[in-house]
Amino acid sequence: MATSVVHAGKKRKGADDEDHLVAKKSASLPAVAKGEDPMAALAMARHEFGEHGGVNMSIEASATFTVMEPDTMRRMFSGELGPDRDFFIYSRHFNPTVLNLSRQMAALEGTEAAYCTSSGMSAISAALLQLCSSGDHIVASRTLYGGTHALLTHFFPRTCNITTSFVDIKDLDMVDGAIIEGRTKVLYFEAISNPVLSVANVPELCRVAHDKGLTVVVDNTFSPMVLSPAKLGADVVVHSISKFISGGADIIAGAVCGPAKLVNSMMDLHQGALMLLGPTMNPKVAFELSERIPHLGLRMKEHCRRALEYATRMKKLGLKVIYPGLEGHPDHTVLKSIANLDYGFGGLLCLDMGTEEKANRLMNLLQNSTQFGFMAVSLGYYETLMSCSGSSTSSEMNAEEKALAGIAPGLVRMSVGYSGTLEQRWSQFEKALSRMQG
Repeated sequence: MATSVVHAGKKRKGADDEDHLVAKKSASLPAVAKGEDPMAALAMARHEFGEHGGVNMSIEASATFTVMEPDTMRRMFSGELGPDRDFFIYSRHFNPTVLNLSRQMAALEGTEAAYCTSSGMSAISAALLQLCSSGDHIVASRTLYGGTHALLTHFFPRTCNITTSFVDIKDLDMVDGAIIEGRTKVLYFEAISNPVLSVANVPELCRVAHDKGLTVVVDNTFSPMVLSPAKLGADVVVHSISKFISGGADIIAGAVCGPAKLVNSMMDLHQGALMLLGPTMNPKVAFELSERIPHLGLRMKEHCRRALEYATRMKKLGLKVIYPGLEGHPDHTVLKSIANLDYGFGGLLCLDMGTEEKANRLMNLLQNSTQFGFMAVSLGYYETLMSCSGSSTSSEMNAEEKALAGIAPGLVRMSVGYSGTLEQRWSQFEKALSRMQG
């Protein structure tokens, strides 16, 4: 079934009533030009109005859709009619409200198309399963979110006969050497890695991969607005929308952004990973998220501004702080060269407290004594969230894998929030640190 994800028209009177179709504006809308501000691209994205003229689009909560003529259903299932002309079959396939959010995600990332899923892990899994078959091989960064690492290390080999070689992506020769001609299909990495905040040299990695015919898939969860991997050469960008894009720690969602051919293939009735595995996003969730994306740029700027200020002050206190916005960070120059202007260097920082015991003691004081933030996994919330990565979000990795990834036992990952004033929160941090050292 060949249908197009990228266009959606107004409600039609009949299958061939062209007067009731909106001029084709794709999910890439017009695909973001190199150097264009992501907020500007979002402002140019098609705006859907409500059924009765509301400034917000209506929520299409239906699971199934009716047709006016019997032959229309046959034409839809054959791929002759699809969502590009406002013909919908079933919401596991395409849903108008989810399609609207997907257009926003494509505009944000500057890709030709996108589609949203029920979680970040489902987006990653579906994209890789669509690009790889049994016996294929992936080259991936050794510094990845623990869940992704487990997917590639354990689940894919057991269930799909898809294997992965993990490499230091800063070593381009190592990346190139890990590629197996005829078998390696994908190079996978995070734009800013979880949790150690290494920055990928996206253009150079894409050059190496494309020279060998690989598809480059980049997880941009840590750096929406800050980085635009597709503009730097990546083929596919995946997100856990649950994090910065949602901003409320109340939604689980994901997205795959990339070429229309890939996104459409993922919805194929016979071979589509999204269609057949069914990680369907609830349209009510899609509506909620579509209302948050317009102010994502403002939120990211404040996350990043505070993260840089805290990191600078922590360093002056003699703490071992990891933040790519600091000039001493090994990837600072790379990030400056590829980042979008005026969005900063990311909303996360790490503190290496030396031991897990010290890390836990600091977090306990920050939450329960001075109310600086919360001990919780995830990121992108308006309150500061803290976790000891080695024993939480990277616990799927063994000791050797953590050491290779640079995940120290006392590493505290902080997702810097923007509630309260900056000085108020800094005072709370200083008080906790003083009590710890006292």
